[in-house]
Amino acid sequence: MALHDIGIPADSFTGSQAGFITDTNHRNAKILEINPIRVQASLDAGRVVVLAGAQGVSTDRDVTFLGRGGSDTTAVAIAKALDADLCELYTDVTGVYTTDPRMVGNARKMDRISFSEMLEMTAVGCPKPVMRAVEVASRFGVRLHVRSAFTWGDGTLVVPEDEIMEQAIVKAVVPDLSEAKITVSGVADKPGIAARLFRALADADANVDMIVQNTSDAGITDISFTVPHEDLRIATSTCEQFQADVGATSVKADSSIARVSVVGAGMKSNPGVAATMFETLAANGINIEMISTSPIRVSCVVAESDIDKAVNVLHDVYGLAESDG
Repeated sequence: MALHDIGIPADSFTGSQAGFITDTNHRNAKILEINPIRVQASLDAGRVVVLAGAQGVSTDRDVTFLGRGGSDTTAVAIAKALDADLCELYTDVTGVYTTDPRMVGNARKMDRISFSEMLEMTAVGCPKPVMRAVEVASRFGVRLHVRSAFTWGDGTLVVPEDEIMEQAIVKAVVPDLSEAKITVSGVADKPGIAARLFRALADADANVDMIVQNTSDAGITDISFTVPHEDLRIATSTCEQFQADVGATSVKADSSIARVSVVGAGMKSNPGVAATMFETLAANGINIEMISTSPIRVSCVVAESDIDKAVNVLHDVYGLAESDG
């Protein structure tokens, strides 16, 4: 209606009208197929299309919701269905930064980043764009432009790795304050125990992330893992039930932790990134509680009170403010 009022021909579509067919999970539906016949016809007629985000229709013909970040996912999916050259995602930030600019004053907006690096960043706490949208873009090769809704400046392009001539060893430092840690102590170190614990957590819909199991001592071990803060209560309750069932000695929850991650596709061919990270944190009196890695990421769990310092010293030691984007 607003577009019509200023003389611009436009059509609006719900998710079902746009041809988004999903599974029957109503709160976090997965897209099965897109038949954008009406959208394409409208575009061919020279009309602007306004498409409702995060919506679809299930195979049972019920309205479904695509879940958190569903509007971004809708944009990427329709871009693929229409064979678009680029999908622009407008946000409240001007692009993707080397770290959170609220923590580091000289954080730098990157000109471009690869799908694999962006996926790792969203997996460990980078809030925008949402991980699911990046997954869809990466799978189908939809180039993204993450930019501000309030300025006309260029944002950050998210592209396949072969579009980036030379990968920086470390591209970004990502803080994450959204998780808590649970430790189950005094667990018998024998086959099937960990499986029972994590099956119970899965059945309770607790989303487990990092996992560390200590070396066995006299047949007894400790298992630590992280969960989102919103899952801490149910995860702790599940672990306490598990403790009673298997005779573990204690369950301890710690919500005052944070994760700091360094990400960069160049890490695959450059040794020493993890050593530099650990040495830098140690030199600044920051204790590491847990560690996890991937070929292009190293993550450490530290005390929440240390996260600002950790992000700043790592951003500095890897020269991210000065390095070329």
